[in-house]
Amino acid sequence: MKFRNLARSLTPEVYQTFKRAVEIGRWPDGSGLSVDQKEICIQAIIEFESDIPESQRTGFIASRVDSCSTKIKGDTDLLNWRD
Repeated sequence: MKFRNLARSLTPEVYQTFKRAVEIGRWPDGSGLSVDQKEICIQAIIEFESDIPESQRTGFIASRVDSCSTKIKGDTDLLNWRD
């Protein structure tokens, strides 16, 4: 089985375990992730998320076409930049 197919067939529980392990650098039993394990987990997360909407993927940042501006209640600018 190819890695891509294997990663896309992960259960949601395994996917969440991989995400958490990458976030904290440890497996649920407390043992640390090796560099290779971290890379494999990240690749599996990316493949698993390839079938979900982009806005729900890990690391998604919304942007606007005309400019990048983030607003909160009261139309207050938090961040504003233009090309």
